[in-house]
Amino acid sequence: MTNVCKRCGLPLDLCVCEELEKGDTRIVIRLEMRRFSKPTTIIEGLNPKRTDLNKIAQKLKTKLACGGTVKNGYILLQGDHRDNVKEELVWLGFNESSIEVQ
Repeated sequence: MTNVCKRCGLPLDLCVCEELEKGDTRIVIRLEMRRFSKPTTIIEGLNPKRTDLNKIAQKLKTKLACGGTVKNGYILLQGDHRDNVKEELVWLGFNESSIEVQ
């Protein structure tokens, strides 16, 4: 028996749900100063129901060599990684014009 996508019902090798989500998502990357003046990069706009935020956060943390977490539908990364995060999201397949860096 083949594995079936839970969203669209197609077999996993034919499923394009994640690719469609990447094309029409508006992502905002911003810097926020947290406790004790620690810079934190926040990535908002990803739909937690359609994209695997934990998987994306793990890839970003590994590539950028920083700590981070997923909370309330957005990704928190320790440090100022705004430009590098945009490059990595484009490399992961997100549309460059839909990513806004603040």
